[in-house]
Parts: sequence; C-alpha cells; structure tokens
Amino acid sequence: MNRFLILLALAIGFVPTLLGGEHESTFITPFEQSDGKKTATYKEAVNYYKQLDAAYSTLTIQKAGNTDGGNPLFVVYYSADGDFNKEHWHREGKVIMLINNAIHPGEPDGVDACMMLMRDAATGKINIPENVVLAVIPIYNVGGALNRSSYSRASQNGPESYGFRGNAQNLDLNRDFVKCDAAETRSMEQLFTALDPDIFIDNHVSDGADYQHVITLLATQHDKLGGKTGDFMYKTFTPSLYKDMKKKGYEMVPYVNDFDNTPDNGWREFYESPRFSSGYAALFQTISYVPETHMLKSFKERVNATFALMQCMVKEAGAHSAEIKEVRAADRTALTGTKEFALDWKPDTARHDMVSFSGYAATHKPSEVSGLPRLFYDHTNPYTKQVPFYDHFTPTNTVTAPSAYVIPNTWKPVINRLKRSGVDMQQLKHDSSITVTAYHIDNYETGQRPYEKHYLHKNVTVTASPITLKFAKGDFIIPLNQPAKRYLVETLEPTAPDAFFAWNFFDGILQQKEYFSDYVFEDVAADLLKKDPALKALLTAKQKEDTAFARNADAQLDFVYRHSPWLEPTFMRYPVYRIEK
Repeated sequence: MNRFLILLALAIGFVPTLLGGEHESTFITPFEQSDGKKTATYKEAVNYYKQLDAAYSTLTIQKAGNTDGGNPLFVVYYSADGDFNKEHWHREGKVIMLINNAIHPGEPDGVDACMMLMRDAATGKINIPENVVLAVIPIYNVGGALNRSSYSRASQNGPESYGFRGNAQNLDLNRDFVKCDAAETRSMEQLFTALDPDIFIDNHVSDGADYQHVITLLATQHDKLGGKTGDFMYKTFTPSLYKDMKKKGYEMVPYVNDFDNTPDNGWREFYESPRFSSGYAALFQTISYVPETHMLKSFKERVNATFALMQCMVKEAGAHSAEIKEVRAADRTALTGTKEFALDWKPDTARHDMVSFSGYAATHKPSEVSGLPRLFYDHTNPYTKQVPFYDHFTPTNTVTAPSAYVIPNTWKPVINRLKRSGVDMQQLKHDSSITVTAYHIDNYETGQRPYEKHYLHKNVTVTASPITLKFAKGDFIIPLNQPAKRYLVETLEPTAPDAFFAWNFFDGILQQKEYFSDYVFEDVAADLLKKDPALKALLTAKQKEDTAFARNADAQLDFVYRHSPWLEPTFMRYPVYRIEK
C-alpha cells in the first residue's frame, strides 16, 4: 500500500489488514474482525467505503442526499469498467441493481454482507459481470443507526449492538414511501428516479414464527407487478435464486408471513402496497425483493446467508440481463395503452403453490412467567413437509385511467413528490377553462390512532361528475402517457389505499368553511323550494323514507342548504381532476 493511502486510512479512521503487497491487500470488516458478533457503525461503514474508493477505480462512494438527522445519505457504486455515468449504463443496456440496507437499523445483516460483497467485487475475488452495475446504500436510516443499543430487538439473536427501527423523527422508513415525510425518503426517491433500477433489494431480518430456515425471500407480488416482468420474475428469476441458494447450502422459502398462527399449514404471501420500498419500486416495473433472515439464527449465519443471496442475485442478473431489459421495456411500451388499473388486491385462496417447509413442532407448555399455557417450538422435534403458499392475488378495486390529470399549483407538497418520482408535468401558460371529471368525496373512514404521523383514511367512496372549471396559469397538466403512469394512478386516485388522499394531503377540502344562520336561511330555503320543484320532491321523498329526518327541523334545513347554490362547491370536491380524452 502506498504512503498516500496509508495516510488517508489513518485520517479517516480505518486501516486495512495487509496480506502481502499493495495489490493483495484486503479490507477486513468489523463483522469479520469480531468473528460475526459485531455490525459496522455508520461511521465505520462510510470510512470503509471511502478507503475502498481510494484504492480501487471500480468503486466510488457518493453523497445521495440528506437525512432527517443532518448526516449525509451515501450510495456506493461498483462498475467493472470504472464508468459511473448513469446515462452510459442505460445506453449500454447494463442491469442496474439497487441494494438498500438498514432501513430498519436493528436489522443490519445487509450492512455487513454488502461491505464484503463490494470489497470482493473491487478486489476481483467475486466476478461481477460487466453487464451488471451495483448501487449499494450502506446505511439508509442513519438516525436510527446512530441510536445504537443492545436491547431494542428483544426477539433477535445478535449482533452485540445495533440501531433502532425509528429514524431521527421516529418514523418507520419502510412505511414512508409515497408520503415521504423523511428526508431519507425524499433522497431515495431522487436516487431511484435517476437510477431507474432493474432490480431493487431491501435487506431485512424477520420476526414471527420459529423454523429451521436461515433466510426467507419476500418477492414483489407477481400479479401486481404484472405483464412480462411479473411473469419473468415468477417463472424464471425467482426460481433461479432458490436453485442457486440451495447449491450454496441454503434451503430458502418464501417470507413466512404468519404472525398469529404457526406456519404448519402454509401461509399467504405478504402484499406490499406502495408505502413499502419494494411496493413503491414495483410501480416502475422494477423487479423487487426483500430478503428476510431469521431473527433466532446467529448474526454470523444471517450475514453469511445474505452475502450468499446477494451473490446469487448478481449472478442471475448477469445471466438474464438481456431478458430483464426486454421485459421491462415491453411492459413500459404496453403501459401507454393500458386503461384498467387495480388499486387494491386480495389473496386468491383458490390458487396456491407448494413449498418445502422445514419447521419445528409447535406445542404449548406452562409459562414460567404467568403459569398459563404458552407457545413453544420444540427443537427436538423438527419436520420438513410440503405446505401451501398462497402467492396469487386478485384485484378488489379497479379504475379506468384518464388521459391526464389536472392539479392546481397550490398543492405543492403533492407536486414536489410527483417531481421527485420523475413525473412529467406541464404547466398551463394561460388561465384556461377545461372540462374535467371531478370526484366528490361521499364517505371515508379515518383511523383513530396516529400511524407514522398521519391519520389514514380508508374505505373511501366517491361520485364522479363532469364539470367545466377555470384553472390558473401555472396549474399542472399531468399526461398519463409516461413511465410513471402506474405510480400516478395509485397515488392520485382517491380510493387507492396508499393514495395521497389516504395520507391526508388533501384534508383541507374536508372541512366546510361557510354555513348559515337558521332564522335567516329559513326564508331563503322556503323561497328556493318554491322555485325548484325537483328539490322540493327530493326533500319530500327524504321525509317519507326517514322518520327521524322528518322530525328534525335542523336536518331538513341542512338538507336544503347542501342541495342549494349556497353550498361552497369546493367542499368535499377532490382537487385532482381527470381529463378523460
């Protein structure tokens, strides 16, 4: 190692272990130095990658944005030819893999696995195909990583200390996609848009049942991903990963999505809506995976399993690079003509695959705490058997996409989120009258407890009606003929479960601003009923069908007001409008 690199290493607080000459040096991670007991801190991980960057031209670390705590969010790139120009990657048809680590810093397995992966790639110990480039976020939730202890993961076996699930705002960042309350998420959106990754991986550690498998894999729901990409992922890419992992000694199974029951009789696939990182990625035809190592296995076992899976991902990405590019391109072309979109899904219990599951017999024994029966997994009674895995979903709410949306420039928090996700929008150059379809929010339910800083709306019902409205210069027209079409439909249609409406971005329209004095409006209402026989008939019908209403003078006066010209037209009118043709 030359004198400059030694001085640089000392300056940033990391000195690699040397196994011979300058070109034979290896970089030993904290995980390896501790024989699998420790995970790297934020500072250790960043310094480690900076040292690799200084030593090897095929790897570079760059700032990707900010975090809520003020510390930078970093991304590390590996390119076999040392070219880090993203436009060149796309032009040359390279498969771009984005790997995210420590979105939950108490689940740090990917942090250490990727440090070894990128080192071995840079040193040539692992062959990374020239048609594959890697983008690794060393630690995503920096605030949570700095909030380090040994006790926040009570059901997890190591490492010695680790970070906390919440970020600097105490947000769960794997619920923040779409709403983007955290600086980390806003940085990720911009990075994701710039990269347009073909494959996205978000490394985790599971909770839940006890079983023999060291690692499980949550794949984006292939029905939801849809098209040729979903079909390729389900039939080709994912099965290849299982075969590769088996050769490496890991009998992998799908993520065991069963927290209330033992998984002896199978389970349903986890459905990740756009609030989750992989669900967000799927909106852009990106093949997405969430590896979940098992929390009761040792940290050393878990990191090694994650390391093995990352190698398998790289291998298969290289082997199927042309096909990956082809199916994504085909789906984006088909997307322009797609009209019907599913906004929500449910498991299809009539269809399932069979998986070989290795578990432990579940029984009960007296609790030493309460004396009452408690669940117990008997490790002296292991089993392996075929169980059903319900990995098919059917739509429960569909919508026909418009040709464009219109959103007034006043709704800047939503507009900024659209821009970060690469949405193409055009501003009106003049005040204009446009015939649109407007939604009236008829009903909705709101959670009674806060969820990630919001009170989520659900079970939203709307009525659509045509109307000609005046829009101002600077308001936005959003054409649907673009790669972000799926994202736009699932965020701007108000009945979607993760729409901006559900996350309270349009709550201002839900409060009425004007009303009336009863004694004044009595005369106005009486005169209105004389001039409007249709309204009079509507009131009479309501009185006959609803006896409680017929006895309530205030309710009847309010009924007339809500059907009168005096009711403010913007009340309950959803402020994103559809241009149908």
